Amino acid sequence: MALTFGLALQNDFPPHISPSARIGELREQARAARVSGISSAWMLNHYLGNMQTLQPLVGLAAIAEHTGDMRIGTNMFILPLRHPVAVAEEFATLDQVSNGHAVAGLGMGYRSNEYDAFGVSMDDRVKRYEESVEILRRLWSNETVDFEGEHFTIKGESIGIPPVQAGGPPIWVGAGVHKTGARRAAALGDAWIVPPHAEPEKLRTILAFYAEERERLGRGPAQEVVVRREMVLDDDPEKALEVGLHFRGENTRKYAEFEAPDKTDSYRHLKGDAGLKSVADKSYLFTDPATAIAQLKELEEIGITHVILRMQWYDLPQDRMLATLEKFKNEVLPAFA
Repeated sequence: MALTFGLALQNDFPPHISPSARIGELREQARAARVSGISSAWMLNHYLGNMQTLQPLVGLAAIAEHTGDMRIGTNMFILPLRHPVAVAEEFATLDQVSNGHAVAGLGMGYRSNEYDAFGVSMDDRVKRYEESVEILRRLWSNETVDFEGEHFTIKGESIGIPPVQAGGPPIWVGAGVHKTGARRAAALGDAWIVPPHAEPEKLRTILAFYAEERERLGRGPAQEVVVRREMVLDDDPEKALEVGLHFRGENTRKYAEFEAPDKTDSYRHLKGDAGLKSVADKSYLFTDPATAIAQLKELEEIGITHVILRMQWYDLPQDRMLATLEKFKNEVLPAFA
């Protein structure tokens, strides 16, 4: 399977940026990505954060007329905070708006302030997640659902608005680069979206475990093997690295005001500029087009089928983001045609 690419749109903004003023720019990015040959577009989800966040289902609906046949999805939607009936109907609505191109990227979240505000215990998040995925799949199959779990009960109900896609949007699980995350993704997801800091050597090991786990469960190979990557392209790789470290670093410092997503050293990029550079050197694509091709070819060789690229963080200007996208279209993507 040829390597394909997605674009993670910036839908969280620092306090001095007007999100409403950026919506036109997000639509411009979506149009540019579509004509560039990028096949999916993504938005993230947080509540009560220190970055102004356009909520992703509304945000994706706002750009859907500009994405054409691209898939549009959440990267990631914090599933345990919401009731699965609401989630099922909202994603089904997005599937209708996009004419059957929605992807449900579902994560568990990690910020205690979000859980506290929603009145949900973080100790319950795994079980709520598992129950919710089962309910989503059953509702999206347009069956009459009887379900009694630890957290949710549904008696003889069917979905109010069915999705366009048979069985509903594919579920891509967001989980950390460790065996627990791999097991969850193998058991529940059509794909696993691996975080951007996962270096190739680690990917080889954990994806082999993931494949074995899917086989053990009788689920066979995943439809997609997905990894995220951060990207800035410039003919001068040192300039690309400088730009990437500055703007991704500003974003990282804001995120670091909250808890790390997990306690493993894979999240060492939250520990200052030296840690960020270490991760960038091994995993990010802050470089020239030729080097980016080589690094992406390595991911393809590992077995990755889809790479979600983020080209903008914090207040990186629109023209700089579009310059990376243009170089990607003209100098990188042809190597994967």
